[in-house]
Amino acid sequence: MKRYEIYKDIRKRAVIMGLPISLFALMMTSVIGSLLFIIFSFSLLVIISVFLFNGGLYVILTQLTKHPALLHFKKVFPTTISNKRESQLQYEKD
Repeated sequence: MKRYEIYKDIRKRAVIMGLPISLFALMMTSVIGSLLFIIFSFSLLVIISVFLFNGGLYVILTQLTKHPALLHFKKVFPTTISNKRESQLQYEKD
């Protein structure tokens, strides 16, 4: 009989339209903001520019998903914290 492991971290790799959940939420926020922008300033140039902006954002986010090393930054905090002195100078008198 086969044994199956329980996979608890299914949300970590969940993908919607090729984007992780956090980037998909960013994309949907941009789409809703764009719709509001179209409603309150209705013109053909605005509609075209909003479609181009959302399309470009989607392409950029999918490329960042495929190549996560593009946004690889140095770690801010050190891996270990120590009280050990860095220098050999003696400030205290014996």
